[in-house]
Formats: sequence, structure tokens, C-alpha cells
Amino acid sequence: MTDQPPYGDGPATGAPAEPERFPMYGPEFARAPQALYARMRAHGDLAPVEIAPGVPATLVLGYDAALEIMRDPDRFPRCSEVWEEEVGPECPVLPMMMTRPNALFTNGAVHARLRSVIVDSLERVDPAALREHVADAANTLIDRFAADGKADLIGQYARTLPLLVFNEMFGCPHAIGDKLVRGMSAIFDTVGAEEGNALLAEATLELVAHKREQPGADVTSWMMRHPAALDDFEMAHQLTLLVGAGTEPEQNLIANGILLLLSDDRFGGDLAGGSLPVEDALDEILWTDPPMASYGTTFPRQDIDFRGYRLPAHQPVLISYAAANTDPSRRVGDRKGNRAHLSFSGGPHTCPAKSHARLIASVAMETLLDRLPELDLAVPAADLEWRPGPFHRALTSLPVLFAVP
Repeated sequence: MTDQPPYGDGPATGAPAEPERFPMYGPEFARAPQALYARMRAHGDLAPVEIAPGVPATLVLGYDAALEIMRDPDRFPRCSEVWEEEVGPECPVLPMMMTRPNALFTNGAVHARLRSVIVDSLERVDPAALREHVADAANTLIDRFAADGKADLIGQYARTLPLLVFNEMFGCPHAIGDKLVRGMSAIFDTVGAEEGNALLAEATLELVAHKREQPGADVTSWMMRHPAALDDFEMAHQLTLLVGAGTEPEQNLIANGILLLLSDDRFGGDLAGGSLPVEDALDEILWTDPPMASYGTTFPRQDIDFRGYRLPAHQPVLISYAAANTDPSRRVGDRKGNRAHLSFSGGPHTCPAKSHARLIASVAMETLLDRLPELDLAVPAADLEWRPGPFHRALTSLPVLFAVP
């Protein structure tokens, strides 16, 4: 795209011509999203995009603009019913953006009730026990390929580890957990998303039924025993939210963190000599290359004039966490220990499990590097392939070589 007119140029009260839109669904965007964000910035804090062929949206690139939207759910609600009718059931991004009766898509008293169940139940997770579960799962997976001298750390490690941890935390049988992850992966990839959504719905109801019959000391059972008294339908939809947050993004956080350590001398250092700045690498990833690159979708109820831009009623507005975090108008300085990034969202919908997510990723990375200290990429970092899609920053594979312990 070249010679594009500024998006929202001129008075917001005018009727601007339909802008040319940046596609966020092809291999070019998957390969180098920051390059496209840089071109989008010619439009300012917001840019016109397509999130699937023929599906228009506005992408928020500015940090302050993103915060303003996330902190104002009354003006920028998550309700997508009108948009859903316009795009139809076959829209590939519909399962990722459709309104669900869970804490992510509700506001006010309903949101407070549903979120309290999630927050209160997650707070009962013992960090020491979680750390032990992650380390055990990591060692189990590493044992399977440690004698090979090579591995694909997506298929053999990062994809499976969050599932094992989720199963332990939520008391989920492996067969149900596998269905949950397969359904969610299809939704994120926007390929076979409708079928993936059906599989996900089936699996969450199976998990609810299983835990009603066999409760235990796990997050699902704690949610069921919460004073809010969620019914099976409500439980299934809260679990959908937690699966979505706890598996696919966690996989990408682990994998992208490992890639950074193996490809960037600022963080890798002498891995064999014990220089393992895992927390610093996680901070860098969450600032510059977050696993959820764009989401936090809102749907204005009516046309809105926002910072000089006209946002059409019921058209999706997505927050680009990746672009907002790297907003050139802000001088972040040293990112080590700086947690002011937006990668866990903001406002009333801030992720309630961000401490759990960091702990899981850090233990996964530390355990891998401790077990296989001479780990190295099997191909140049520039040759790695990324999964297409507007929402995630996800490697297709992460091939590595290492000395057999």
C-alpha cells in the first residue's frame, strides 16, 4: 500500500471516503508485523485495517489512545451482536470476536460477578505448587527428546507444556484438555475456526460435567463452589475464556522468549556459562513482541469522534498491544523490570492471571536452559515461519540443536 491518505484527515465531523486498509491476515504481516505498524503510523494513533478479507476494523497504535479505550468500557463496549449479524456465521474471525457471556465481554455488575469468580479462584493457586507442577511437566517433556540432540520446541515443548499445566490447575482430564487446545488453536489461526469453536464448546461442557461429578482441589472446582453460584452454562463460558488465555498465548510467550534468548546477544549471553536472564527476556518480549499482538476488541454503539478520528458504529476497534507498547512518541527507556506494557490489557479487563502466566513461562524457559545449556537454533532466526492471523504472534516451529546431556 502506498500514497495512502491520512486516516481521519480533516475534521472528524466530515464524511471521509472509505480508506484503503492494511491487511492483517497474510504472510507478509505474519512475517514482519512491526514493519507494517510503522507504515500504519503515518495515519497517527489509529489506522484502517482488514482483519480478514472484506472485514474492516480500526487498529489502535498509540499507547495513550489504547489506555483511554480500555479504561472506558461504557463508551467502548465489547458487545458485538450487530457486527455478528453483518459478517455472518462463516466469517473466519467471528469465533475470536463474538460476544460470549464471560468476564471478557461483559461490563458493570455482570462483569464484576463473573470476574470475581475467576479472580478469587486463581488467588487460591499456590505459587510454589504451580512452580513445581511446571517444572515437573517441563522435565517430562524434555526427557522425551533429550537424547535426540534436536527438537522442535513448538511441537515438542511449548505447545504441550501449557496444556499439561492447565490440566493440573483445572483438574482437566488429558483427553478433554487436548480437545480444548485443538479448538482454541483453530480459532486463533482463523482456519477452521467455526469447527474449532464447536469443539471448544463441547469440551468445556465435558469439563464442567466431569468436575460436577468429581470435584477436587483445582480451579474449576473452586469456581463451582464460589458464592456467585455459576450454572453450567456460565461455567463453560468462563472456562472458554481461561483456556484461551492460558494455552495459546502461553505457548507463544514461552516460544518467543526462548527465541529471543537464542537469537539476541543482549539476552542470551553465555548460556552454557549460566547467564540466563529469563525475566529480562520476558519483559522484552511483553514490550516488543507480545504473544497476543492485537485484541481487546470493542464495538462502539454509535459513531464516535475519537482523537480526531471517526469510528463507525458497530465496527470493531482492536487494540494493538504490540504497536502501542512500541509507540515512538513514548520514551520507555530500560525495559528490565518495567511492567507498564499493555500486553496483559488494561482497565477493568486487565488479565487476572498475569502473575501465573509469567511464572509458567519463566519456569519453562529456565528448566529447558538448565537441562540443555548448549541449546542453539537449527536455522537462522530470519528463516523461521510465523503463523498468520491478526491476533497472535506465533511461530510455526522452533527447531533447535543441542549437545546430548
